[in-house]
Amino acid sequence: MNSTSKAHNQLEQLKKLTTVVADTGDFERMQEFQPQDATTNPSLILKAAQQSNYQSLVQSVKNAHPGMNPTDLVDYILVAFGLEILKIIPGRVSTEVDARLSFDTKATVTKAKHLISLYESQGIDRKRILIKLAGTWEGIAAAKDLEADGIHCNITLLFSLIQAAACGAANARLISPFVGRITDWNKAKLGANWNDASHGGANDPGVTSVKKIFTYYKHFGISTEIMGASFRNTSQILELAGCDLLTISPELLAELQSGTGTVSKKLDVSNTHSETIVPLKLDESSFRLQLNNDAMATEKLAEGIRNFCIDTEKLEALLTK
Repeated sequence: MNSTSKAHNQLEQLKKLTTVVADTGDFERMQEFQPQDATTNPSLILKAAQQSNYQSLVQSVKNAHPGMNPTDLVDYILVAFGLEILKIIPGRVSTEVDARLSFDTKATVTKAKHLISLYESQGIDRKRILIKLAGTWEGIAAAKDLEADGIHCNITLLFSLIQAAACGAANARLISPFVGRITDWNKAKLGANWNDASHGGANDPGVTSVKKIFTYYKHFGISTEIMGASFRNTSQILELAGCDLLTISPELLAELQSGTGTVSKKLDVSNTHSETIVPLKLDESSFRLQLNNDAMATEKLAEGIRNFCIDTEKLEALLTK
């Protein structure tokens, strides 16, 4: 690729407006896109661990900890992939706490501190790690405790403004609203009434959800970073140009890299101050009621936790082979 085309492809244009993050455990593939940060989750690590080119990494972790139970071994696998990723990126890697702890604040805090200690034992500064936690009341409470201890958190499986507002109040470093999954739910709900022309682009439900969070945060001066996640197409990504960060799969990064259209800023902090916004009530019962009353967020949060639990168990099974 010559320097002119590199300067004008959509990925390079996007990087000027937003911090681009690679959403993958496949660190070999990540290099070509030169992201700032990287995110992993149990599903992505499971996928990578099954690839032939990562067998030696998985095996070396197993060899280093003979007889260790698979649940503990998973932590070492997550960190092993994280360490390799940190050799490639200049910024931070997100490593997820076991999703089976999503409703246990104390156990989540303990697990997060353990993961940080594994990184620190390898000489990695905790500033380069984001601990990923599900956006449950308990997960957000854990983030509040961890942030007070200088352990930065990325709240994931985030589908609603109430979750985002609670994360801001907890001082979480970063949130990951799941754009594509919000759209999936609305598409399934509308069925034959879904229309790509009227429900896509700027009107995409996942896109509008992130815009709402962006407006709320910037209006109230909340410092938590917003990182759009789980994209289904490049249109969703480009509609959020100007968001603090966007985490993107290698497939969509490749599409952006070969895309030549103009990328313009869609989210602008200066447009958020004139809005009239009422702050949400954030005590536990208000949080639970508002989340409960959002059918999409309730269903997608529960489904996301279930699927991460399943993939963690699959990873454990893979390690016992």
